[in-house]
Amino acid sequence: QVQLVESGGGLVQAGGSLRLSCAASGRAFSSYGLGWFRQAPGKEREFVAAITRAGGSSYYADSVKGRFTISRDNAKNTMYLQMNNLKPEDTAVYYCAARPTLTNLTVRIHTRYIYWGQGTQVTVSS
Repeated sequence: QVQLVESGGGLVQAGGSLRLSCAASGRAFSSYGLGWFRQAPGKEREFVAAITRAGGSSYYADSVKGRFTISRDNAKNTMYLQMNNLKPEDTAVYYCAARPTLTNLTVRIHTRYIYWGQGTQVTVSS
């Protein structure tokens, strides 16, 4: 089992940057593929980015490609999401999630992830 805790959210102006962290406790952090999802009020949870167990491959939603970068440090049991050039439409609660493997078919589907953090709020003002 893995426990996930997000941090790093906050209020930022459009064009600014934030770095989110997802700290994990429990066993075998490196055995899990990891993802970031977000949910804005009144909207469904949507995929943002994901990274494979060793960090060799990453996936991005088209809406964040070129602005966000996902990474992980397995020695520190932590995943990151560097968010640059933030836009008001990026405002949401951001969640990290884990599942044993990632595939092209499942990586973007939030219901396929097993473990979730509590979320961190990101607000981008215009």
